[in-house]
Amino acid sequence: MKYTYLGNTNIKVSKLCFGSLTIGPLQRNFSLDKGAEIIRYGINNGINFIDTAELYETYSYISKALKGINREKVVIATKSYSYSKKTAQESLNKALKELNTDYIDIFLLHEQESELTIKGHYEAIEYFINAKKKGLIRSIGISTHRVEGVLAANKFSEIEVIHPIINIKGIGIQDGTRDDMLKAIKKAYDMGKGIYGMKPLGGGHLINNVEKAFNYVNNIKYIHSIAVGMQSFDEVDGNIKLVETGKIPETIKEKLRQRKRRLLIHDWCVGCGKCAEVCKHGGLSIINNKATPNYEKCIFCGYCANYCPEFCIKVI
Repeated sequence: MKYTYLGNTNIKVSKLCFGSLTIGPLQRNFSLDKGAEIIRYGINNGINFIDTAELYETYSYISKALKGINREKVVIATKSYSYSKKTAQESLNKALKELNTDYIDIFLLHEQESELTIKGHYEAIEYFINAKKKGLIRSIGISTHRVEGVLAANKFSEIEVIHPIINIKGIGIQDGTRDDMLKAIKKAYDMGKGIYGMKPLGGGHLINNVEKAFNYVNNIKYIHSIAVGMQSFDEVDGNIKLVETGKIPETIKEKLRQRKRRLLIHDWCVGCGKCAEVCKHGGLSIINNKATPNYEKCIFCGYCANYCPEFCIKVI
C-alpha cells in the first residue's frame, strides 16, 4: 500500500481510503459484525484511512472494527451538516461517543456548494477550530460535488482538507466539467490542501471499465487519497490491487462486474417527492405517484434514502 501526507496536515494516509457508506443502512445495511469485519479486513491489508459521515450511520461498524487496533494507526474522517456552534458540538460529541475515540482526525462540513454556503456554516467552523485547539479534531475540511465548492474552500486557510468528486467522465460534478474540477483541485493542492477524491467509479457507472477509470484518478498527482465504497472482501482486494499494480485479477474483476448497483424502491412508496427534492443530481423523479430512478444521473450515494419518511429506498 502507498502512503502519503494529506497536504500540510501532517496526517499520513493510505492512497486507498475505505468509504464506509456502502456497508451501512443507506446501502447494503449489513449486520454490525459483517460490516465491521470488512472494514477490519481492509485495515489488516494496509488501508489506514476510513471515510464516514453522521448521515451514513456507520460509526458503530467502525468502532467495532477498531477494537484491539491502535487508534493512532487509523485515520478517521467524518462529515456533518453542522451550521452553528450547537449543531457542531452535537455532531462532534456524537462522533466521539459512537466511534469510541478521544479525537477525530478530519472533520468536514458535508456537501458544501460555494463561498456563500461555507460562510453560512462558519459558526460551525469556528467551533471546530476551538475543538482542534483542544485536541478533539486534528484537521478541518469540506466535502463537495461542485467546482465552486473547491474554489471557495481555497479562500479559507482554516479549511485544510477537501473531499471533491472526481472521475474520468465527470459523473456527479454539478456545476462544470471534469477539467474544471481538475483545475480547482490542482489549485487547492498547490496551496497545501489535503485532497482525497470521491466517486472514482462514478457511483458504479464506470465499473465495466474499472481499471481505466480508477487508474485515471490514481494517476492524478495532486490527489493524495481516493475514497472508494467497499462492501466485500473481493472489493477490498480488487481496489488494493488497483492502487498497487493498476490491475485487478480476472477472477475478482468478473465478480465485480456482476455486482451492478441499483436503487431499490419498495412497493409501499407513497410518492411524496422528498427524495426527488433533495437529490441534486436529478437521479429520481416521481412518475405515476412513485419514486422512479433515473439511472443516467443517479450516482448511487443513497442520500435520498435518509429523507424518505416511509423508509422505502435502498442502494443495493
